Amino acid sequence: MSSGRIPEDIIEAVLKHHDIVDVIGKYVHLTKHGRNLKGLCPFHSEKSPSFNVNPEKQIFKCFGCGIGGHVIRFIQEIEGYTFGEAVRHLAEEANIDFGWEQQTPEQAERQQERDQIVKGHEFAAKLYHYILNNSAEGKAALDYLRSRGFTDSLIETFQIGYAPPRWDVLAQYLEQRQFSLPLMEKGALIAAKSSGGGYVDKFRNRVMFPIRDARGNVIAFAGRTMGNEQPKYLNSPETSLFRKSRVLYNFHAARAEIKRTSRIVLFEGYADVIKAWSAGVHNGVATMGTALTEDHALMMRRSAEQVVICYDGDEAGQAAAYKNLDILAKAGLDIKVALLPNRLDPDEYIESFGAEKFRRDIIEAAVPTDKFKLIHLRRNFNMQDNEAKLRYVRTAIREVIAHIESPTVREHHLKELANEFSSISSFETMKQETNEIREEQQKKRRSGDNNDFSWNTVMNDGTDSVPLPKLKPAYDKAERHLLYVMMHDRDVAAQVQERLGDAFNDEAHAAMAAYLYAYYAQGFEPDASRYLTALQDDKLERLASSILMTESDQGINEQVIEDYIREIRKHRQQQAIERMEQERVRVEKSGDVIGAARIAIEIIALKNQLKAM
Repeated sequence: MSSGRIPEDIIEAVLKHHDIVDVIGKYVHLTKHGRNLKGLCPFHSEKSPSFNVNPEKQIFKCFGCGIGGHVIRFIQEIEGYTFGEAVRHLAEEANIDFGWEQQTPEQAERQQERDQIVKGHEFAAKLYHYILNNSAEGKAALDYLRSRGFTDSLIETFQIGYAPPRWDVLAQYLEQRQFSLPLMEKGALIAAKSSGGGYVDKFRNRVMFPIRDARGNVIAFAGRTMGNEQPKYLNSPETSLFRKSRVLYNFHAARAEIKRTSRIVLFEGYADVIKAWSAGVHNGVATMGTALTEDHALMMRRSAEQVVICYDGDEAGQAAAYKNLDILAKAGLDIKVALLPNRLDPDEYIESFGAEKFRRDIIEAAVPTDKFKLIHLRRNFNMQDNEAKLRYVRTAIREVIAHIESPTVREHHLKELANEFSSISSFETMKQETNEIREEQQKKRRSGDNNDFSWNTVMNDGTDSVPLPKLKPAYDKAERHLLYVMMHDRDVAAQVQERLGDAFNDEAHAAMAAYLYAYYAQGFEPDASRYLTALQDDKLERLASSILMTESDQGINEQVIEDYIREIRKHRQQQAIERMEQERVRVEKSGDVIGAARIAIEIIALKNQLKAM
């Protein structure tokens, strides 16, 4: 079995220490479903949960996209790690000594570089924070933050700092602490001078907000000016650590509250997140000064069922909220939109009306998407003009209400429109127009219009999404059942090895059996999760996790094992007979009658053996 140069005892210790439910539960909202736990898959968009976790076997399997395996495989996929990096990550969390030699020198160098860049960012965050709080240079920045309502407690909690106006403060300190400056340049903390010979800081004369990954490591910075300089916010450029499309500000700190409430509050900027935190909203996150992406949406869906968009109340903020509805809906999130009055932003509202009113009247009073769309659409029409009112009603029906699937919700919105605009149109007329538009939509769908939504919208029946024959061949079923029992019973595996060896008909099944023989030969006991780590092959792990999740040992006895082995051998014999029949026909066509007759006799002998099985 190969696990690179990672000692087997470390892999075993990592698996024993980390319960798969606890690890996956940090990323996926799981609910009890019989012997398993289920949730929405973090690796593809879906509306019906097809992601299963088995606590007893310590494995996971998604019957939507097919991915499956052990806890190390999950961390590999969710964090984009290699096997060694995933083991290291889990070992660090468990305080397990991970002083093994990496699989390759290249991987060792990459991990060492990553660790040093993270340490450089952590040092920079502490330095900027110290300068803000303990230097004459930082006093103006500290006064500025306090004037904006940032208390000392918030400054400490979010480790806000200050980068002084001098060119190379950070570069000098990094050099003194013996950090590799070329490596720190690679991590985007400093930049080489254009004239050559030395380095300068990336950030100068800015209030500094550390950006952390999901584990809480500082991986980048956002620097804000205190005046009118542009750009107002300057983010670190993308590096091997920092991908803007995959990072949400404050996600690491908000995770506990997100898990408790299954809700995320999405803000536009760092200041809004921090001020909302001071107001008791501890599940707030923000994008990194970039547009919301599908990766962001999936990241949120892994941890929550609902997202409340709380953007600025001005035109730009509301337009951005409207634009993001489809991305969030595609990820399967329940979406609500917080409405801030008088074009205020969250920071301003909290300052003006207080924390309790913000939580109650803004966050808790957030409206569903259909209601928000109608409110947003209304801004484009002059409600003092009867003709504009009519255009608004017809546009609202065509662009919003007619697309609502629920008849009850459709009627609710139509009645609200009819009550408000009774002088323009009646409820019956509005309903008729809605039905006509929906009929036209249905005709287009039947004509073969493409469906814009790619998520899974059906209940999953526990089978892989890859098309499979409805009725599997008897030998395939026998091999899967036999492998299931072998993974749970060393004695059965030894019996199959002696009588069948690697003579499975399916190549992947044969490979799984070979790994299983080697696994037991090393003295390991039956352990589904531990065996899966031995495979270290994505396709085999998917197959093995599928077998472990879907097969059963119910009714297994010596006779059933015998029947499985016989069925597997029978198919191999049938395949051999078919090949010999083809050979007989070829030889006969070539004119070799005697040779063909000799093959025919061999075929008869094989058929007799088949009957005797």
